[in-house]
Amino acid sequence: MSEESPVRYLSLLYRYFQIYLSEELLPYHIGKGQALFLLFLYRFEGVTQDEMACYLHIDKSTAARALEKLKEAGYVKKVPKKDDLRSNQLFLTPQAWEIEPRLQEVLRRWSDILGTDMTEEEFALATGLLKKMTENAIDHIRDVKQIKTFPGSGMKVKGEGDQG
Repeated sequence: MSEESPVRYLSLLYRYFQIYLSEELLPYHIGKGQALFLLFLYRFEGVTQDEMACYLHIDKSTAARALEKLKEAGYVKKVPKKDDLRSNQLFLTPQAWEIEPRLQEVLRRWSDILGTDMTEEEFALATGLLKKMTENAIDHIRDVKQIKTFPGSGMKVKGEGDQG
């Protein structure tokens, strides 16, 4: 194992991605903190706020603030759950669906930026290695916290009510 840790580079990638997102999403009045939630809802529309916070490993108050900002900006609506009126399902508005192609393009462009001066094979290898590191982190955290699979995602996530 190399003495140089990937943690520094992962941290730098994360910070520069946040800067990039902030600039790219400015015209849509979406902060870098809300983008994650919006992108999640494109894939899992109809989840509750608690389910989303659980899946993303984000505390409920952070999720509530981000979703409230998206709601105020006209991108998200909350609908009471039919079987539990204390809980709201989250749905995207037509305005949110309208900008989805733009958000996907922003993500594609970031991938292109990251892959600059790399062959397709190098980029695939780097992506595969990052995926393996992510799986290793998930496996490690699974030993520390209860983890479950989010419906339809195939990814392991922390869950309430798990029988561990």
